[in-house]
Amino acid sequence: NKLQEVFQIKVKMIILAIESSCDETAAAIVKDGRQILSNVVSSQIKIHEKFGGVVPEVAAREHVNSINLVIKEAYEQANITPDEIDAFASTVGPGLVGCLLVGMNAAKTLSIVHKKPYIGGNHLNAHVCANFINSELKPPFVCLLVSGGHSQVISVEDYDKQKIVAQTIDDAVGEVYDKVARLCSIPYPGGILLDKMAHEGN
Repeated sequence: NKLQEVFQIKVKMIILAIESSCDETAAAIVKDGRQILSNVVSSQIKIHEKFGGVVPEVAAREHVNSINLVIKEAYEQANITPDEIDAFASTVGPGLVGCLLVGMNAAKTLSIVHKKPYIGGNHLNAHVCANFINSELKPPFVCLLVSGGHSQVISVEDYDKQKIVAQTIDDAVGEVYDKVARLCSIPYPGGILLDKMAHEGN
């Protein structure tokens, strides 16, 4: 697979990765899988606030508007040129299809233009692997994943070996927070505000 090809080419590497699975357009440049050189995020919270939640078509259009600016700023923050990037990556799922396509097409285009490998990443797996960023953490460990419509307890046996121990059938905790907040007429994104209110409660 592409990931194996990349690591055969170069063990120490710099990757530009794009995330566009929902309502944030993000680009990060990471060195050697652990060190963040830049991390740029464009949020859509204000845009979706009036709807009380994320509208997929609106989100996808906003990704189109933001993607090039976010990538440009990631290069500038890292003080790196596209020629110094060893591979380009993006989220391929799960997520909102229209939103995912924006990030995937951007990363694949950069990959073709600069003749570098493209890596497609699983959104949920990326949450687990984020624990390796700026840390010395090594497997084995147990990870609690709470993301979107997924809550999972995962046994991380090795860097490329993970096993789902338990998972929810429907909503994740974060999603339930937002829905409860909406029923209580708390403005979007309600989950964050509801969590703050909970700490002040008796």
